[in-house]
Amino acid sequence: MKMVIRPRHMISLGGYIVELEFPYRNLIVVNPTDEHIKIEVPVFDEEWIEEHRKLGLKIVPVGDDDNYLSLWRREKALLEASD
Repeated sequence: MKMVIRPRHMISLGGYIVELEFPYRNLIVVNPTDEHIKIEVPVFDEEWIEEHRKLGLKIVPVGDDDNYLSLWRREKALLEASD
């Protein structure tokens, strides 16, 4: 399945991680470009991260010990500051 991320927009992929051995509980995906970008979901492995970074997306992995809300707010502030 494919999903489109709008320009200068962020999404969270926690519900699209289907691999039990995946090292992160969530992924924050930021599209800092001025173009729509299509991504593949669900996320099965860590290779997904590198493949989508090559498309120009910023991928922020969220581990078990990370504060999701703090990471989201930081990325949102960075995205808004780059306008």
